Amino acid sequence: MAQNLYGPRVRMGNWNEDVYLEEELMKDFLEKRDKGQLLIQRNRRLKEHLLRPMQLSICEDGCVHSGDKVMLVNLDHPQAEADLFLRGDLSLCLTPDEIRAHLKDEFEVPCGLSAAPTRVPVGRNTFIILSADGEATGQVLRFGQNFRLGMTAGFEDRMLYLSSDHRSLLRSSKRSWLQEVYLTDEVSYLNCWQAAFPDPQLRLEYEGFPIPANSKILISHCHTGRGLAAHRHLFVRTYFGKEAEVAAHTYLDSHRVEKPQNHWVLVIGSPRKDSPMLHPPRPPAEDTCAPGWAAGPGAP
Repeated sequence: MAQNLYGPRVRMGNWNEDVYLEEELMKDFLEKRDKGQLLIQRNRRLKEHLLRPMQLSICEDGCVHSGDKVMLVNLDHPQAEADLFLRGDLSLCLTPDEIRAHLKDEFEVPCGLSAAPTRVPVGRNTFIILSADGEATGQVLRFGQNFRLGMTAGFEDRMLYLSSDHRSLLRSSKRSWLQEVYLTDEVSYLNCWQAAFPDPQLRLEYEGFPIPANSKILISHCHTGRGLAAHRHLFVRTYFGKEAEVAAHTYLDSHRVEKPQNHWVLVIGSPRKDSPMLHPPRPPAEDTCAPGWAAGPGAP
């Protein structure tokens, strides 16, 4: 009669090798934890930088200046061309690659962009107005003047620039296949942008006038002439969830007027605590006695 000759204390197979393997795995885990190389630790550090609260610049004269910290917001508007689209005010945000962000402590460049429904200034959606002409910080930014949009993304010693280039077979936006918009750390003419007045009948008259804060403007790329646009009907899956695609393309209606996809607001802080940030001031055509506008394009 067959009997079971093995008791519960008998070890079978490569039991010694399995024990050493478990010990090596535990040592590797503890070493990575002490060095801060675990995926959850890298994820936490990256989110601490990108979601760090930021303070927008305070607007005293109602105009945008070089060196101001602003948010680029596409105001809420109905999307008649699509049944499903993202509602609310969308701010331009940095979007790191979800896989590459887990491999390194810092995200790689060039880095993508998206439009997210948030109005809270954090590291990933706060830009700095930089003059492309070498003017001093604090100078008033004007329509038709070249400028750059920089971002630190919550880091202290890093500056990324909003850039774009012509569409090619290797570089284009993910969903619409239009001209891509990205962030890079290289300073070049591809970083230069210009602001224009939304009304084409008054666009030439506003050339050289100060850019008002918290009001609709058009932002076009100097090298390609394409306008910055938010695609509310095209969703992209990002590191922070579902957001809208951003590309460089000018949308015109039947009257050759730019559509709301190309309308942006440079949001800055207000000196009044009870005043909302997205409170557009009266245009100069309605307030001809305003000293800032009556001074003309050459005024400081």
